[in-house]
Amino acid sequence: MALSSDERTALLRVSDSGTGMTPELLATAFDLFVQGEPPLDRSQGGLGIGLALVRRLVQDHGGTCTAASEGLGLGSVFEVQLPIATASSAAAPSSASTADPSATPVGPAYPAVSRQVLLVDDNADGREMLAEVLRLNGHHVDEAADGLQAVSMALEGRYDVAFIDIGLPGIDGFEVARRLRASPAASGLLLFALTGYGEARDAALAAGFDRHIAKPADPDLALELLDTLLRNADGP
Repeated sequence: MALSSDERTALLRVSDSGTGMTPELLATAFDLFVQGEPPLDRSQGGLGIGLALVRRLVQDHGGTCTAASEGLGLGSVFEVQLPIATASSAAAPSSASTADPSATPVGPAYPAVSRQVLLVDDNADGREMLAEVLRLNGHHVDEAADGLQAVSMALEGRYDVAFIDIGLPGIDGFEVARRLRASPAASGLLLFALTGYGEARDAALAAGFDRHIAKPADPDLALELLDTLLRNADGP
């Protein structure tokens, strides 16, 4: 790993001697859920979300990231380039907003209202990835890993929306939704079902979910759905 900088940018360079990447894999390395060919023993798991999350974080800070490899078995090189903040650049947004109230801010576009979100999934990698994206977009997120914990948290907390995986330990997502819909304490809670089984859509809606999202969940779709439904629920 090496770090260098000039007057405007900082460059982080990380290299490894691992399995490397083919040209085809390099072209999509930073896409969500992209993975190389797993080993036969599948000893190194994962969902293919790490590099996608890195790219999103770097881009949200005005930077770029790249990957390079000479081929399979020859390792990989990753570079992250970020702009260096200066006293003058840090003051610039304040001056611009004073001079022009309609000026577009630089950086992530946070919603006007931060929502309270409960995210329920027993897959830690998938749960943490979606939770981080929601937090980066200004929402407060609590996490649960099983159905009984989800019911308890939802009834005790004041959440606007819950993303609930169907396949959960304890009780499944269908039962979570039924219990929440039966309780006045959760009467205003929007429920989004997360499932890898497309045929579960009708069952999810019948159990009381407001919408169904196929897994692996597309973070942009989840954000768009969250914004649309909550805006409709708030009214004009």
